[in-house]
Amino acid sequence: MSITTVEAWVEAPLRKFVEEARTILGLLLHPSGQVVAQFGFARAVDVMSACALAAAIHASAGELGKQLEGKAFRGLHHPGRDRQLYLAEAATPRGTFIFLTVFDQESSFGLVRMYFETMVKDLVAAAPSMPRQVEPVLEDRFEHELNRNLAALFGRG
Repeated sequence: MSITTVEAWVEAPLRKFVEEARTILGLLLHPSGQVVAQFGFARAVDVMSACALAAAIHASAGELGKQLEGKAFRGLHHPGRDRQLYLAEAATPRGTFIFLTVFDQESSFGLVRMYFETMVKDLVAAAPSMPRQVEPVLEDRFEHELNRNLAALFGRG
C-alpha cells in the first residue's frame, strides 16, 4: 500500500488507520480542497477530483446542517452496493482537515468510525506545534518591512 503525503507527520497515523480499518481509498485534505495525504489512488487527476468533491460536499453538508439543526453535519456515510464512503472532520492543532475514505465488505462502517477516531487522536499527538504567528504589517511600517524582506530575500540584509 502506497501512501503519499505532503506533510510527513500525517503518514504514521494514516498508515495505521489504513491497515487496521482495511480501507481501499483515502484522502486527508484541507477544507479548501488541497490534498495533505492520499492512499489507493492511481492517478493525480483522480486525487484532484476527489479532493474538490470532498471539499464541496463537506461545505454543503456543513451549511445544510446549520440551516436544519443549527450545527454543521460533520460525519457523512454513504452505503453503496459494493463500496461505502465515509467523510468526516479531523480536528488537530494544525487545523481542521477533512478525511474521505472508501471501503468494501472487508471492513464495516463501525470499524471505520472506530479507527477514524483513533487516527484523529494519533494525528493530534503527531502534529507539530504551530509556527510562530507573524504580526501583520501596519501601514506606517510597510515600506520598512518590505525593504527588510527584500534585502533578506536577495541576501543583502
